[in-house]
Amino acid sequence: MVAGLEVSDAVVRYGQVTAVAGVSLTVPKGQVVALLGPSGSGKSTLLRAVAGLEPLVDGAVRWDGEDLAAVKVHRRNFGLVFQDAQLFPTMTVGRNIAYGLRKLAKDAQLRRVDEMLELVGLPGFADRRVTELSGGQAQRVALARSLAPSPRALLLDEPLSALDTGLRRRLAEDLARILRETHTTAIHVTHDHQEAFTVADSVAVLHDGRLLQLDGPDALRREPATKEVAVFLGFRAFVTEHQAHELGWSGSLPVGSVLGIGPSSLVLDETGVEVPVVDQGYTVEDVEIGVRLPDGQRAVVSAPERVDTVTVRVRLIGGAVTPA
Repeated sequence: MVAGLEVSDAVVRYGQVTAVAGVSLTVPKGQVVALLGPSGSGKSTLLRAVAGLEPLVDGAVRWDGEDLAAVKVHRRNFGLVFQDAQLFPTMTVGRNIAYGLRKLAKDAQLRRVDEMLELVGLPGFADRRVTELSGGQAQRVALARSLAPSPRALLLDEPLSALDTGLRRRLAEDLARILRETHTTAIHVTHDHQEAFTVADSVAVLHDGRLLQLDGPDALRREPATKEVAVFLGFRAFVTEHQAHELGWSGSLPVGSVLGIGPSSLVLDETGVEVPVVDQGYTVEDVEIGVRLPDGQRAVVSAPERVDTVTVRVRLIGGAVTPA
């Protein structure tokens, strides 16, 4: 018997379209698993199936070994947080959070509301009107409302995707802290791999309804299971061991593998290999300089500022060991 949440060979179809194709994964109690993939990969559909909002054509969802097929949504004791917060606009923040606490005495409700507001960084907001909240504050309140009844698991469907990049990064860090402080079992859906790596203990990469890999963030970055996974994670160029050594790398590759090159795999180095600059662009944190490798592939090197030369010298310091 698996302690926690178990999804076994889950299949969801819409007519002739298979949205989830035989996905299996487990979420141990107190752990967070991110469902990561592009739009249409089946991650939100899988989350809805776990919640009981979508029927399974085949497979099962279990909690502590109990099959939940016959258990209605409201009796599964799973908290839900969506992209748009879905707060009740006619209620105060406090009343929103207390909505699932109606079995408690009034004073116990008030204490729990205060605890939740402290947890999500909004102390003193109980009497605030929902319409006065910013997008980030609204999502914090939605999280507090979902955690208040102490659900056995929390299901988050891209709760940060509508926020601007800087705020999304900050809230991802806060969300990770909150889930760990409360020892919450959770599934977090996102299309942003940095967000997934920040929030989750393990990341399930989905594509076309299939589970491509389930692993910890470090393992995913070091050894993606396929080139498909590596490309989704930002590795765009792939070189052999010989080519990697020519670029200054000192490691070795298993037989049948290549090294994926991402933005942090290359560094500017005056003693490195000279390569032409093909383009440059800004990210939130740095500049990404597009370069042409000796074999013609385009790669990216992160730098603190733009360069004004037509070539740069680079050295390869790492990468993702990927099946060829």
